[in-house]
Amino acid sequence: MPVDVIKQIYKPTMTVGQVYARAYGTLAQPMPVGNVLELSVEHSEDVQTQEDMTTLGGGTHAEVRRVKEVKMKAKLADLNVVNLARSVLGTVEAIGAGAATDEPFVATLGGLLPLTHISPTAVAVKKGATAGAATPVPMAGNYEVRPEGVFVLADAKDITESDKLWISYSYGAYAAIEALTTKAVELQLIFGGLNEADNGKPVVVDIFRASQGVTKALTLVGKGFNSLDVEGTVLMDPTKTGAGISKYYRTRMS
Repeated sequence: MPVDVIKQIYKPTMTVGQVYARAYGTLAQPMPVGNVLELSVEHSEDVQTQEDMTTLGGGTHAEVRRVKEVKMKAKLADLNVVNLARSVLGTVEAIGAGAATDEPFVATLGGLLPLTHISPTAVAVKKGATAGAATPVPMAGNYEVRPEGVFVLADAKDITESDKLWISYSYGAYAAIEALTTKAVELQLIFGGLNEADNGKPVVVDIFRASQGVTKALTLVGKGFNSLDVEGTVLMDPTKTGAGISKYYRTRMS
């Protein structure tokens, strides 16, 4: 019975669970964001006090407390395309598989030739003043194929400094995320929690409307797992109405 839940006193809490998100104000289905290492809602207050001037020793005669701001903070472990794009205020372009023909370069021994597309396969390098007159250069002893492009060996046998090179290759489908090209997204978040300290009982938290700001840092090289630390503001949802109905967030638990 609901009354039994309300009267519970023993309620140690250690929650795990899934976090779902969708763009605020849309009818899209909330989608899992992946492994979330930390998720919190933090409140800050504006406290106005009036001194008690009626007696010796002072004190507080009156006080008014108002919530000034509600912050949402999260640590995302899965750097998938959606999470990364939201966290760097980026736009996503889906690049289909294809082939590139005769991309032009000028050789630098011991340097990288950065190709237009990543993870090239079936790479063919030619050398010559024009693509039509160029002749093939064997890979062995001259260059390495890397995900980021073609690396010319410092002691290449058949390539000299400033040679004109032409590179053809195939590539698979991938996503390109252009950072800092859009505004912060507003999300509806749902936390489907399970309380490990109380027999796995459910704790469901709905954050009706929250902004998500840019990540504090994007670690590219590090000794541990990467994560995205993001935060935003829990905003008023004007669609929530009625006495005792929050416009910000709610918690449901058994």
